[in-house]
Parts: sequence; C-alpha cells; structure tokens
Amino acid sequence: MSLKDQIIADMTAAMKAKDVARTSTLRMLKAAMVNREIEKGGDVDDEELSKLLRSQVKQRRDSVEQYQKAGRQDLAEKETAEIAVIEGYLPQAASTEEIEQAVAAAIAETGATSMKEMGAVMKAVMVLLAGKNSDGRTVSETVKKKLAG
Repeated sequence: MSLKDQIIADMTAAMKAKDVARTSTLRMLKAAMVNREIEKGGDVDDEELSKLLRSQVKQRRDSVEQYQKAGRQDLAEKETAEIAVIEGYLPQAASTEEIEQAVAAAIAETGATSMKEMGAVMKAVMVLLAGKNSDGRTVSETVKKKLAG
C-alpha cells in the first residue's frame, strides 16, 4: 500500500471513529497531496510525499514556536498534536548519534576545515541520512559545532 493510500485509508477510519483532530490533520495532508499533484501534473511517489510530510512538520514546528511566543498555548498544543499524526507516516527519525556519525563522515569526505565549507558538508550529510527523517536544524547545529570546534 502506498503512502498516499495509507493516509486516505487512515482518514476514512478516523472519520468513522469520529476522531475529529486526526480527521482534520489527515484532511489537510490530503489537500496538500492533491495540490502537489496538481503542481506536478500527475501522481506523486512515496519519496515526494515524504518530502511533503517533512515540509508539513516543519511548518507546524514553526507555528508552534510562534504560538508559544504569542502565549497561545492552546494553538501550540493543537499544532503539536498534528505533528505527532504526520510523523507517524515518516520513517524513523535519525538519532543524535547517527547525525553525529554522518556529520563526521561528511567532514572527512569533503575535507572541510572551516565554516565556509558548511554548505558542502550539509549536502553530504543529507545524502548520508537519505531515507531517515532528519531535522535540518539539528543537522545544521551539529555541523556548526564540529566545524567551529
């Protein structure tokens, strides 16, 4: 079963179970998938859907940050719940150790010695972590620490 079919089946199950929060989140995901298909002009594969899901998670994390700054804890909790639903469809997140190992390998591979080469290191790290759900911000901070220290 493809990722798209899984999301649609889960949305139907959530509607039957009257799980309002999950149904709402999955409907937003389905709308985002349809929009991506329209942009592309055809069906999207599981890899593209994974990118879309990571993008949706990133948007919600940014929203949580903004809501917390504004003192709107109710909205921050709603977004956090949506993140949990979406992350259920993403591959297991890369652990801190895996990220650090990938960064060390990328630095050795690229021969980077300064912050000027951070872009090349980031590119190499993301290739090494392909297939894993890795947070770009965490990877970036790890790369900065290794290159600066």
